[in-house]
Amino acid sequence: MDWSIQEIAKLAGTTSRALRHYDDIGLLAPSSIGANGYRRYDGDALVRLQRILLLRELGLGLPQIAEIVDRDTPQEDALTSHLAWLRQEETRLARQIASVESTIQALRGGERLMAENMFDGFDHTRYKDEVEERWGADAYARGDAWWRGMSDDDKTAWQQRVSDLAAQWTAAAERGIAPDGDEAQALAARHVDWVTGIPGTPASVPGGDVKAYVMGLGEMYVADPRFGANYGGEVGAAFVRDALRVYAEANL
Repeated sequence: MDWSIQEIAKLAGTTSRALRHYDDIGLLAPSSIGANGYRRYDGDALVRLQRILLLRELGLGLPQIAEIVDRDTPQEDALTSHLAWLRQEETRLARQIASVESTIQALRGGERLMAENMFDGFDHTRYKDEVEERWGADAYARGDAWWRGMSDDDKTAWQQRVSDLAAQWTAAAERGIAPDGDEAQALAARHVDWVTGIPGTPASVPGGDVKAYVMGLGEMYVADPRFGANYGGEVGAAFVRDALRVYAEANL
C-alpha cells in the first residue's frame, strides 16, 4: 500500500512543500514517482517520516536529522528510543498540568500559593545537552547558576514576564501589524532587553555579538516548532523574527 504526497502531508500535519523539500535535500525520497510525476510513499517511507518529525520535535536541524536516520540502526530500535523520550515528556507535561491546575484553584479560592508545588515539571535541566551543544558548557553552567540562585518569587515574576511578552507578540502578529512599525519595534526592544539579561548567553558576555545572537534567535524561533509555539506558530514566529531583524539592524 502507498499514499500520495497530499495524503501523507495531511496525515502527518505537514505540507507537500515540506515533503518535496525533504526529497530535494535527500532526507526523504518518495518510494516511487508515477509517469505523471506524482510522488507516492510506502510504509517504510512513513516510518522514516515519523522519525524525522520526532527528531524535529527534539529541536534538531535537518542535517543532524539526516545523519541520525541514515545510521545503520534498525527502525524498531530507533523508535524505541524515541518512545522512551516521549514517555518522559508525557510524565513531565502531566506534572506541569497538575501544577498549573493547582495554582488556578488556589488563586480562585483565595488560598496561599505553595511555591514548592508551582514549578513541578518545569525542569530546565532537560535542555542541558542542547544548550551546551549550541553555546558551550560555560553558557549552561552560568545560566543554571543564575536560575537556581533566584527566589521563588523572582522565578514566578520572570516566567510571568516571558508569558506576557509571548502573548503580546502573538496578539500583534494576529493583528497583522508591520514588523518595522513602532509597536513591533517596541516589543523587539523589550525582547532584546529580556534575552540580553540572561547570564550565559552570547549576548550577556562582554564583547559578545549581540546583533548576530538576536538575529540567530529569530531564525531559531521559525526553524524550531517548540519555540514557534510560544508565538502562535510558524506565522507568529516569522513575525517575531522579522521584527527582531529590523531592530537588530537599526540598533545593535
